[in-house]
Amino acid sequence: MAEYFRDRGQHALIVIDDMTKHAATHREIALLTRQPPGREAYPGDVFYVHARLLERAAKLSKSAGGGSLTALPIAELDAGNLSAYIPTNLISITDGQIVVDARLFYEGHKPAVDIGTSVSRVGGKAQAPALREAAETLRLDYAQFLELEIFTRFGGVTDVQVKGKIGRGQRIRAVLSQPQYAPLRLADEVALVLALQSGVLDRMPLAQIEKFRSELPGWLARTAAPIVDVIERTGRLDDARAAELKTRLSALVTHLVPLPSAPGPRTP
Repeated sequence: MAEYFRDRGQHALIVIDDMTKHAATHREIALLTRQPPGREAYPGDVFYVHARLLERAAKLSKSAGGGSLTALPIAELDAGNLSAYIPTNLISITDGQIVVDARLFYEGHKPAVDIGTSVSRVGGKAQAPALREAAETLRLDYAQFLELEIFTRFGGVTDVQVKGKIGRGQRIRAVLSQPQYAPLRLADEVALVLALQSGVLDRMPLAQIEKFRSELPGWLARTAAPIVDVIERTGRLDDARAAELKTRLSALVTHLVPLPSAPGPRTP
């Protein structure tokens, strides 16, 4: 059905739920028909069966109509084992994977995407330049935070540098948690990541990150409309506009978390 639209120059998305159960059914039939079992008792052609199915997804050339078919296969991990036979087969066939972790979900991190094991073959090339430049070392910083969080979970942290990395990581996690049915514009995403990476959010309590996110679109519309327009139109942000945007973001933080006033003179 999806190929019908693709072959007529249109675009289709097919979600396959799920490849793990499909493979298990294929294995059961193969064993009942006494086909030679291979790794994890799957028949030797299970990789070919999945590849033949998923490789039908393609972007056709203009001479062939220009249509496209995108396949989104879903696989269930057995006890979170990403290195099992079927998941590794799908990883080798597809253009990347999004790994959703149940532990993150139950900890309240939604969407519960494990950025350490999720991979994109196209990487930053699919991102707008402004977002790619704003993110910079975001993934590395978050990975370091996850390691530090494990080691410091059972003891106090006294090192100032370690405290800073943990604080930054907690804010990354808060920013990456997105409320349901609350999509962000590209300009809002760039502003959020820029505020995070430039340290603007470091003095904001974690509990108020959500307040910052909800106030951000209206604040940008009032104070930085020309910058928002440039990001939405071109997907780019030059150094001068980035510096101005940081100033606007810092002003929003000050608006939400006023700086402590200097103590007055003591009365005798």
